[in-house]
Amino acid sequence: MNLKYRKTIIAGNWKMNKTLSETRAYAEAIKPQLGKHKWCEVVLCVPAVNIPGAVKLFKDTRLAIGGENCHYEASGAFTGEVTVEMLKEVGAKYVIIGHSERRQYYNETDLTVNKKVHAALEAGLRPIVCVGESLEQRELDVTEELITYQVKIALAGLTESQVRRVVIAYEPIWAIGTGKTATAEQAGAVCSHIRGVIRKLYGARVARAVTIQYGGSMNAKNAAELLAQPDIDGGLIGGAALKPDDFMAIINAANQEA
Repeated sequence: MNLKYRKTIIAGNWKMNKTLSETRAYAEAIKPQLGKHKWCEVVLCVPAVNIPGAVKLFKDTRLAIGGENCHYEASGAFTGEVTVEMLKEVGAKYVIIGHSERRQYYNETDLTVNKKVHAALEAGLRPIVCVGESLEQRELDVTEELITYQVKIALAGLTESQVRRVVIAYEPIWAIGTGKTATAEQAGAVCSHIRGVIRKLYGARVARAVTIQYGGSMNAKNAAELLAQPDIDGGLIGGAALKPDDFMAIINAANQEA
């Protein structure tokens, strides 16, 4: 982390988990522990049907609510999708874009990711843009080339001020939900590479300002070591975010000199 230049963001991705009643129980468990957590921004990205309820449940805290996906069109015949304006109107502040599960199961591409990033920013939402490689791609030693391509396409057409509002989440696909985690050094190296790509595109000042998260099975035990890396500015947390105590431990791990 580098708190001098950018905000640390710890974001939970609930995926397809928790009903509204379970969300209420979660809020009751974690709210007494939240405090002011002034050292980082805390976000919970929850299923779309839970967003209005979650916003109300956390309205007296500094925790922000986000969506897990959005469509790039403003309206239309896209059954089951939600627009950025729908998310914004019910109180979402963030939205995850291009998660590997969306790419794998719903055929999202780098080009649709770019369209969604533009739509989110135009609506005033902060996009959390996911990039990452498979185990096969890592073993073929093409991680940097692939990440460079993903980042360039995701940011295509954005202004410097817009890029400053984008959060990049490096999520190695081989470490999502598998229990495997990149070493702190491996994760830090890719996050540093991402910042280097942004530097070449937009200059050093913009690159310093962009929050880059790590999202490959960060948990209560490894969070502090990962967050100690200078270019890892937070985490996009999956399974551990479903448990209030584990999620809180990761938030607390962000309270370190950096």
